[in-house]
Amino acid sequence: MIEMIEKICSPDKQLAIIVRHDYRANGIEFFTPSTYSQQLGYMKRPTGYVIPPHVHNPVKREVEYTKEVLVIRRGVVRVDFYSEDQAYLCSTTLRAGDIILLAYGGHGFEILEEAEIVEVKQGPYAGDLDKTRFEPVAADKIVFKEST
Repeated sequence: MIEMIEKICSPDKQLAIIVRHDYRANGIEFFTPSTYSQQLGYMKRPTGYVIPPHVHNPVKREVEYTKEVLVIRRGVVRVDFYSEDQAYLCSTTLRAGDIILLAYGGHGFEILEEAEIVEVKQGPYAGDLDKTRFEPVAADKIVFKEST
């Protein structure tokens, strides 16, 4: 059975949060700690519910790591997770409607069925300073995360 909210962790850090396409809840829920520079939440509100108009105030923030949110609009994508020191940990499969926040560690992807993906992350983009690329896990070493 696949969890509706799935957390991928290394021994010392939460690497990712996955919100599966069929997750449902009433009200509002944030899945990220308030310390994350990218917040991920879910909202279900009834017809007629009003969110008051607002603007966001300028607040200086310091961002050390890029956190990415991917929305799988169509297709099937395998995500491979790596520790901060680039050691392979596990993999999972994302399908249309799934959302993932990539918070720490490394990650790689293989498109298993043609996919459309929306990506949201902090900017500005730092070019070559933004990421370190490394060799992916060998196909015969892939281990899928067990769901509980």
